[in-house]
Amino acid sequence: MTISRRTVMAAGAAGAVAAAAGAGPVFAADRTDHTDRWGGRPAREHFGTLPDGTRVDRWTVSAGGTRLAVLSYGGIVQSLEIPDRRGRYANVSLGFDNLQDYVADSPYFGAIIGRYGNRIAGGAFTLDGRTYQLPLNDGTNSLHGGDKGFDKRVWDVEPYAKGPDTGLTLRHVSADGEMGYPGTLRVRVDYVLTPRGDFRVHYAATTDRPTVVNLTNHTYFNLAGEGNGSILDHTLRIAASRYTPVDSTLIPTGELAPVAHTPFDFRGGKPIGRDIREAHPQVLFGRGYDHNFVLDKGLTDAPRHAVTVTEPVSGRVMEIATTEPGVQFYSGNFLDGTLAGTAGKVYRQGDGFCLETQHFPDSPNHPSFPSTVLRPGRTYRSTTVHSFAAR
Repeated sequence: MTISRRTVMAAGAAGAVAAAAGAGPVFAADRTDHTDRWGGRPAREHFGTLPDGTRVDRWTVSAGGTRLAVLSYGGIVQSLEIPDRRGRYANVSLGFDNLQDYVADSPYFGAIIGRYGNRIAGGAFTLDGRTYQLPLNDGTNSLHGGDKGFDKRVWDVEPYAKGPDTGLTLRHVSADGEMGYPGTLRVRVDYVLTPRGDFRVHYAATTDRPTVVNLTNHTYFNLAGEGNGSILDHTLRIAASRYTPVDSTLIPTGELAPVAHTPFDFRGGKPIGRDIREAHPQVLFGRGYDHNFVLDKGLTDAPRHAVTVTEPVSGRVMEIATTEPGVQFYSGNFLDGTLAGTAGKVYRQGDGFCLETQHFPDSPNHPSFPSTVLRPGRTYRSTTVHSFAAR
């Protein structure tokens, strides 16, 4: 099922979202008036200055009633505003209202992740007979591209416009050897809003030497609204019959294990919190969910449906379609009450969730996993689409 079909169904009377949520028709909120109120042209404002004097901007763009705010620092999705069933808007993305907190102590809120999203065991991989050592910033492993990954770089940002779509284009050049990765990597990420208010993320990258690439976005969502408590009552459906079990350091064992009869079975949809306290070894390793799900659709050229999330009180529904073969579901296990977000409320364990569409963790060290190798003359491409509705 293609994304255009999913979008039409979400805007109609019934469709797959209603079936997954288990109740009632789904309808798209009337967003035209909000587009006029906010204005659809991207706008830029000064957000802060880094210790080295580098300026960081905040860009806002809106379309179809969805409003997006993005920082040039880390390509961070600082806020994402969508309506509930009564047309009331809320920011559903966790984050901060100032640059200092993002620099000092952010758990990757809203950021572009690269060069390699997720973990690489021992911070090392071998490519074409040569071993490359990466920073160890997650115990004995390398996480999300190292201690200064793409989430901590200032991106070049400019308005994006193509047909009826609007948004932002972000660019970054990662030098050969940056964080230990080979090759000069030229990266482009398009954040696009469609007239229906869908949020599309297009990734593209080229290299001048063989390297590995696995880009994703690390937005934490709470469809009840940022700062509005736990996400454990959100209903989640993941179209995945298998997942990749991990060891105690959250590195995949190499097995593709069935989700059936485990806490990892989200195929029929269930509240996130239903099985999160089960004494399952994998739940204990992750302190909840922090696992890659192997999507049944596999790697695809065009985005295909993968995930549906429904928040019961607001009625907000988010569907995710992607070209990627996997999605890392993280249930906010390490939020510990020490960070306060944009609404001035403290984030506790389980107050946000991530659904990071990507290739599998530690793929460079697992030949049986889908390859993340990029070679000169080829272009890395990936697309993920977030579609919103209200039930």
